[in-house]
Amino acid sequence: MADPYQTLGVAKGASEADIKKAYRKLAKELHPDRNKDNPKASERFSIVTNAYDLLSDKDKRARFDRGEIDGDGNPTSPFGGGYGGGARPRSGGQGGGFSSQGYEFGGDNADMSDIFEGLFGGRQARGGGGFASGFGRQAPPPKGANVAYRLAVPFVDAATLSPQRVTLADGKTIDLKLPAGVESGTQMRMTGKGEPGPGGAGDATVTIDVQPHRYFTRDGDDVRLDLPITLTEAVLGGSVRAPTVEKPVMLTIPKGTTSGKTLRLKGKGFHKKAGGRGDQLVTLLVDVPANDAALAQFLADWTGGGNPREAMGV
Repeated sequence: MADPYQTLGVAKGASEADIKKAYRKLAKELHPDRNKDNPKASERFSIVTNAYDLLSDKDKRARFDRGEIDGDGNPTSPFGGGYGGGARPRSGGQGGGFSSQGYEFGGDNADMSDIFEGLFGGRQARGGGGFASGFGRQAPPPKGANVAYRLAVPFVDAATLSPQRVTLADGKTIDLKLPAGVESGTQMRMTGKGEPGPGGAGDATVTIDVQPHRYFTRDGDDVRLDLPITLTEAVLGGSVRAPTVEKPVMLTIPKGTTSGKTLRLKGKGFHKKAGGRGDQLVTLLVDVPANDAALAQFLADWTGGGNPREAMGV
């Protein structure tokens, strides 16, 4: 009967974390799947696992420290009988946990699934020996192929995040919710909307292509608009209707407005990823009518206006 502390190479006062760390290291080195041609390693693995099984159980560890049970978990009293709580013989080939050298580890003892999950990438198998994943695991059935789509989204829909109806390869349609900050090149994944397969359907990836607009342009999260105004509106000022990505609004034109002046409409732009919305920037363009005889005669007699290029030295 081996001393479990010596078997794991830890001191008698070692913490639970130190005991688990020591066992993980030894189990990884001695695991039968890594030592198929070395029966001694498999036997050593059983001994190491038995030692961890005892020391990871607080009650059994305390009983061992008091000398009530030996390193195999058997009572030290000659009248105790039984196998205690360590390794025990298998009966009829049934039971749970990992089996090796005719002994069964696990059962109602310490749950070592977290140990093997960390070592071999999967939880401990029950009833049949070996492991559900890790060394020698069977690959899951493959999923169906992924499918890629390109979706043309109108400029205004992208700015207002209007849902887009998508027709899938199987003929079904879904309403796709656009994310804040959407732009050309944005990719959206639809889980399980790809081709069917033995392991389930693959995924679908939708690449967004925001379409250009007749008079709106995008500037980051802002929307830009060139808005023509009449000479009268520029000189005298007033209110005019201006389009936005949602609906027209009334825009106040200051008196004496010149071409190129930009007004800002708050919150009329694209939805931002971090929340909120950009603005709409309206650049005013004074429209001078052609072939207006009255306007031409007025300006011929008008001597005002000064020299707007004076500051340029010309």
